[in-house]
Amino acid sequence: METVVIHGKSRTEVGKEASNRIRRAGGVPCVLYSREGNLMFTADPAELRTLLYTPQFKIAEIQLDGQSHRCILKEVQTHPVTDAVTHLDFLKLIKGTTVKVEVPVILKGSAVGVKSGGKLVQRIRTVHIKANADKIVPEVHLDVAKLDLGQTMRVRDIESIEGVEIVNPASTPVVGVEIPRALKSGMAEEAKEAAKK
Repeated sequence: METVVIHGKSRTEVGKEASNRIRRAGGVPCVLYSREGNLMFTADPAELRTLLYTPQFKIAEIQLDGQSHRCILKEVQTHPVTDAVTHLDFLKLIKGTTVKVEVPVILKGSAVGVKSGGKLVQRIRTVHIKANADKIVPEVHLDVAKLDLGQTMRVRDIESIEGVEIVNPASTPVVGVEIPRALKSGMAEEAKEAAKK
């Protein structure tokens, strides 16, 4: 699993004014939540890019005051107008504790329905999983090879991984093969002709 290293700078000042000063100076105010106590720090936006602007799930390794903390990104706050990142919350991963994270669903194979002229439509691109901190996976997989025209695959069809629980309802549609209008009309005509015989 890919890890993004962030070199944080400890901060003691809290509150709106202090956070605004950090932003004006080009930093991003952050909080690292942990059972061992919460840590306030400032991060460089350039180091955060590969963690924030990606569909992939990544682990953050925050280096702060000579210590290294393995974390996940829990919440991102952005400016309502500019979309600039204004605040980040991280959660420290502690071995043996259960965490819930959002990971991408990766489709495998070529659906037979697409080869027959259908259109593959992915309805959800991520799912929430629950696992021990040391069992977290960066993605889950769904094999769509047998997916035919008009069929749908659901959360329950995602390949299971030992020690990982998918939290989303099992019946939630993930991907389907839609029948294009032209193909649908052609199929209807064929059915009519077959009925006449």
